[in-house]
Amino acid sequence: MFSWLGHDDRRRKDPEVFQTVSEGLKKLYKTKLLPLEEHYRFHEFHSPALEDADFDNKPMVLLVGQYSTGKTTFIRYLLEQDFPGMRIGPEPTTDSFIAVMQGDVEGIIPGNALVVDPKKPFRKLNAFGNAFLNRFVCAQLPNAVLESISVIDTPGILSGEKQRISRDAEKGYSCLYRCPFGGYDFAAVLEWFAERVDRIILLFDAHKLDISDEFSEVIKALKNHEDKMRVVLNKADQIETQQLMRVYGALMWSLGKIVNTPEVIRVYIGSFWSHPLLIPDNRKLFEAEEQDLFRDIQSLPRNAALRKLNDLIKRARLAKVHAYIISSLKKEMPSVFGKDNKKKELVNNLGEIYGRIEREHQISPGDFPNLKKMQDQLQAQDFTKFQPLKTKLLEVVEDMLAHDIAQLMVLVRQEETQRPVQMVKGGAFEGTLHGPFGHGYGEGAGEGIDDAEWVVARDKPMYDEIFYTLSPVDGKITGANAKKEMVRSKLPNTVLGKIWKLADIDKDGMLDDEEFALANHLIKVKLEGHELPNELPSHLLPPSKRKMAE
Repeated sequence: MFSWLGHDDRRRKDPEVFQTVSEGLKKLYKTKLLPLEEHYRFHEFHSPALEDADFDNKPMVLLVGQYSTGKTTFIRYLLEQDFPGMRIGPEPTTDSFIAVMQGDVEGIIPGNALVVDPKKPFRKLNAFGNAFLNRFVCAQLPNAVLESISVIDTPGILSGEKQRISRDAEKGYSCLYRCPFGGYDFAAVLEWFAERVDRIILLFDAHKLDISDEFSEVIKALKNHEDKMRVVLNKADQIETQQLMRVYGALMWSLGKIVNTPEVIRVYIGSFWSHPLLIPDNRKLFEAEEQDLFRDIQSLPRNAALRKLNDLIKRARLAKVHAYIISSLKKEMPSVFGKDNKKKELVNNLGEIYGRIEREHQISPGDFPNLKKMQDQLQAQDFTKFQPLKTKLLEVVEDMLAHDIAQLMVLVRQEETQRPVQMVKGGAFEGTLHGPFGHGYGEGAGEGIDDAEWVVARDKPMYDEIFYTLSPVDGKITGANAKKEMVRSKLPNTVLGKIWKLADIDKDGMLDDEEFALANHLIKVKLEGHELPNELPSHLLPPSKRKMAE
């Protein structure tokens, strides 16, 4: 008796079993989330349905910025070669969305052909119509960088109403940023890409920092994707250090007003092109920032599965809230008379409906869609065609979030450990990996790497004077005596402990004169602001210990 209850309980406890993360994401979406989206017309309000290509495609990087901030030049810098359709200049040159992707031969695929290719993740862009598709192309070329990632170049955003109208007239399209007719909704297109890309890079020109109203609107349209955002303060070699500090501070203040998050967006400062630095004072800073940005981009293939999983979770949470909103509106509608007046009342009081749903279902306010945007969309909808609450569909999605997603998380970690490390290679990513132009080469612990003599020997006479005041026995000092001298550096014990492990090469708990000199050299390295190596580089081994290491 009641055996069906036990069967259902077992089904909930046992999550689905998948062979790969990609397969799991596709199946969960099609069988559990998509039915909820279709039932409550999610795709008409928020985002088109996902396809297999959305789960299979390479990581994508979206570049956004005002005109002449160096977006196209940035791509050229990464690839170290021109790509089809590339135009660079101080005036607004890029007037199209260009998806730069890997291909066997160089060429351009027009937007209308691109959205019918099932292997490309752009089929749903067809909804934006010819006004957009005529301004969307795919530039294909063989390039090592593009084997791991794809890059989306966007039109430069203009500032000022006059400029915008002028550009619309010249380029032959109108109402670029908001108009749903006669042109295309630029912010909506960016939002579509933002949902699907792995990284969003906002570029600013340090030489003429100005965030226009249009750019502010675009950044606000990327709300809920702040975790993907990075900022590049480009062309920083054109201004002096003091002015650069002021520009950086102004940028952070401006972003703080636009991006409503408690976390600070990571800003990378540099000059991302292959020309000589105009003002080379901050060269080391630019090199360090470039390496940090490159590491961030190089990590995208490794974290791609986790990003797609995270995006599916965000989509599922939004779909749940959307279902509650639509079913609540349906419930409030009269069955016969007064439908139009009731619809206006419900739209005007949508904020109160949000509050009620939030309290009844314990939903975070951050999970709700933008109130004003939702009100505008509801104006054109027929509320009588909305569906009432269907708890079975919601329970399936809840079950997916509670059990199946956890199973996929385990599979993500398994795939990460079993597969070789995936990193972006080629282009600018190779230029600083090897040889003397690698970041930090010949500095800090790397000082003296190419010298024939032991680099520590330069200061060893000074260290020897201290060594012989510490009562050496049989040519060695105890750990206690070494500690008395080493703590004078005022470095934390954790750092000094690491220095001790690196310097005590024979692991006898004591230091001879060479090991003591090495310890002091590493202290000097740390005090000068460099990081300590996890293992002692071969060029730092004392001459008498090199045979021991072999």
